[in-house]
Amino acid sequence: MSLKTKISDDMKAAMRAKDAPRLSAIRLLLSAMKQKEVDERVELSDADVVAIIDKMLKQRRESITQFEKGGRQDLAETEKFEVGVLQEYMPQALSDAEIEAEIGAAMQSTGAKAIADMGKVMAVLKPRLAGKADMAKVSALIKAKLAG
Repeated sequence: MSLKTKISDDMKAAMRAKDAPRLSAIRLLLSAMKQKEVDERVELSDADVVAIIDKMLKQRRESITQFEKGGRQDLAETEKFEVGVLQEYMPQALSDAEIEAEIGAAMQSTGAKAIADMGKVMAVLKPRLAGKADMAKVSALIKAKLAG
């Protein structure tokens, strides 16, 4: 079953269960998916859907930070719930050891030795780790390895 089909099925289940908050979060995701399909005139693959979810998760995390700074705990809680729903559709996250191993392999295959080679390493890792690791964290780890 494709990820897109699973999300549609989950929306129908949320409707039947009258779970309004969950239904709202799933509809936001389906809306973002439909928007991309219409804009680019393509049928989304699972990788495309994961990229959309990843982007939405990043937006939600930034919103949570802003809402907590502004003292709007009610809005932060709504965003946290949406993060939980969106997280269910993401692939299993890689462990720190697995990320380190991927970075090591990418550095070896590209022959990266200095910070200037960071782009080459990121180019190799991005398709492999998309949705499975926080790319900001991966970037920091690469930078530390190349600097040291």
